[in-house]
Amino acid sequence: MNVEFKINDFEGPLDLLLHLIKESKMDIMNIEIEEITKQYMDYLDLQEKMNLEIASEYLVLAAELLEIKSKMLLPRQTVEEDEEEEDPREELVNRLLEYQAYKEITKVLHEKESLRREIYTKSPENIKNYIDEETEINVDVSLDDLVEAFKRYLARKKDNKPLKTKVTVNEISVSSRRHDIKRLLKSKKRVSFFELFPVLTKEYVVATFLAVLEMAKSGELTIKQEKAFDDIICEEVVR
Repeated sequence: MNVEFKINDFEGPLDLLLHLIKESKMDIMNIEIEEITKQYMDYLDLQEKMNLEIASEYLVLAAELLEIKSKMLLPRQTVEEDEEEEDPREELVNRLLEYQAYKEITKVLHEKESLRREIYTKSPENIKNYIDEETEINVDVSLDDLVEAFKRYLARKKDNKPLKTKVTVNEISVSSRRHDIKRLLKSKKRVSFFELFPVLTKEYVVATFLAVLEMAKSGELTIKQEKAFDDIICEEVVR
């Protein structure tokens, strides 16, 4: 089945000419100018019969092809051995090769553009915008600092034998530890964070730690550290 092409199917006269050369399986370096000119003119005639407007640039190339064809039909002049006879097709071939190279590059760029559209990036943001300021203990000691300090404290205590304790039905609650810590701060005003853990059972440690965090968050005490690895001090907040 023959497929008819229209002027709008091509990006310009060179695109049309390159298409005709490829369809005829010609060597672009050795164009059969008489045959390709006939195909090109037949194509323009067909477009004209279909009442399609032909751009002037297509007509300009048609004139160039006819000129080249006429030069090819003229008898060759005798030239000296050291000189090469100029090929009338040379300029056209160079233009076609240049156009073909640009067309290939354009194809690659379109492919890269399609791939790039599948990549989504996000501008860097300040992650502080997502930090809940209400969860901060204070400006001196962060929650991470507090946890790390307590882990080091427990590591120093790991070789100590646990105190003998008597199991009772009474559970240690966070509220009871808050009450005990308030009473201790009333009397001492400031104490070492580690003084709040006289008993190192799991229940006691967890309840005490949570009590300290709640009191710091509610503003009942402050937690400070002068410099890294110094003792962490808890102070009563006087209202």
